[in-house]
Amino acid sequence: MSWHTSRMVGFDIESSGLDVEADRIVTACVVGCGGGEPVTSTTWLADPGITIPDEAAAVHGITTEQARAEGRPAADVVEEIVHAIAEAVDAGTPIVVMNAPYDLTLLDREARRYGITPLTDIVGDELRVIDPRVMDKAVDPYRKGRRTLTDLCSYYGLRLDAAHTADADALAACRVAWSLAEKWPQLRGTALDQLHTVQQQWAQQQATSYAAYLARTPGREHEAASVRTGWPFVPHQRRSA
Repeated sequence: MSWHTSRMVGFDIESSGLDVEADRIVTACVVGCGGGEPVTSTTWLADPGITIPDEAAAVHGITTEQARAEGRPAADVVEEIVHAIAEAVDAGTPIVVMNAPYDLTLLDREARRYGITPLTDIVGDELRVIDPRVMDKAVDPYRKGRRTLTDLCSYYGLRLDAAHTADADALAACRVAWSLAEKWPQLRGTALDQLHTVQQQWAQQQATSYAAYLARTPGREHEAASVRTGWPFVPHQRRSA
């Protein structure tokens, strides 16, 4: 049986911004699907403790006022998310995350911010991630166009209602992963452990290629140094005193 016909757990975060080192979780979802079982979904709304920029609110629809009025304490939310994913990993279930280094790194930094044991410290080397963005770029590298989750859903003929809401995006990521495996035999024919490892290699190659592109693009040369190659998350760098 291929990994894509077994149970998968999708994970998505909507946040206060794009800086994984400084921004905060606003909403998140962990959704279980496939494997012949019903879809299950847990969503969270956090009060991030900071002002949510208008640009971020325009994307996911959660304002500072709503987060403060309806959101739960951020530390509680982060701890529950970490435990939910850890339970899935402990059960041998792959975690599907579109652009994993963003969501998983942000979760890692949030856990450290609140003194919560980070996911990687709990599950160690047992974490197995499926990243549709990395896989799609690897198997179809010359296809033109963007590769956001919305773009991939359109390309693979999948519906994506309420894009940029955590629950919709988490489920859509699982559906794209399934579609990728259905279309590309080399994906569905690769064991999960090996697929996780090869995605690390693909992600590093893709990041290195992107950095090289930036380095030779007039006006963007300075951006090349900020491209990170870590996958499925960027390791935490301890700051010196």
